[in-house]
Amino acid sequence: MSDLPGFAILDYFQGQKKQRLYVHDRFGPRVEMPVSMYFRSLKDMPPLELAALDAVHGKVLEIGAGAGSHALELQNRGLEVHALEISAASCEVMQRRGVKTVLCEDIFEFKSGTYDTLLLLMNGIGLCGTLERFETFLKQAKTLLSPEGQIVFDSSDVNYMYVHTLKPSYYYGQVECCYEYGLELTPWFNWLYLDSQTMSKIARSLGWEVEVLFEDDHYHYLARLKRVVS
Repeated sequence: MSDLPGFAILDYFQGQKKQRLYVHDRFGPRVEMPVSMYFRSLKDMPPLELAALDAVHGKVLEIGAGAGSHALELQNRGLEVHALEISAASCEVMQRRGVKTVLCEDIFEFKSGTYDTLLLLMNGIGLCGTLERFETFLKQAKTLLSPEGQIVFDSSDVNYMYVHTLKPSYYYGQVECCYEYGLELTPWFNWLYLDSQTMSKIARSLGWEVEVLFEDDHYHYLARLKRVVS
């Protein structure tokens, strides 16, 4: 089974909160990912996410929408939001919570619609997995955005995690992870953490303007990408 986060979200929504969701990586012991964070209200969202929501405009495609908390807040602000999520269990939760348009699809295969904002939060850009896949995502994004459209996403520089260990031969932000929930483990997969300099270099080479909207004290930043107007 690979949809363990989705099962955790569905169980939590239905009041079954005893089991814990964990993330494993190659750096050390497993880390608990509190499922409640997928259900937080506006008052519980960190400043970076608040800045992201304020930067959104027009028709929005939220990619990796989870339990739909950001989509619901944008709906409350009167925006048209399409919440895209590959997890069928998470999509069920979003529908039951009142997200109006839920798309159970893979962003890399998604072809329909034109949007003014593509939104990825909680390091949703990590779904790219590798730098090459990030380039693929940026090319795909151009087919989904209106001429004045934007991508708004956050990521982190994980250089600090290599203080006591050697960096790999590949890009250091490509991290192998897996989820644990109950007695199940997902297969290992790549999750991408993009430092802002590498991200900017790739994006600009593919015809995007890059703006960093927010940075915190923990190597975490919020970026906005717009297509270069020739």
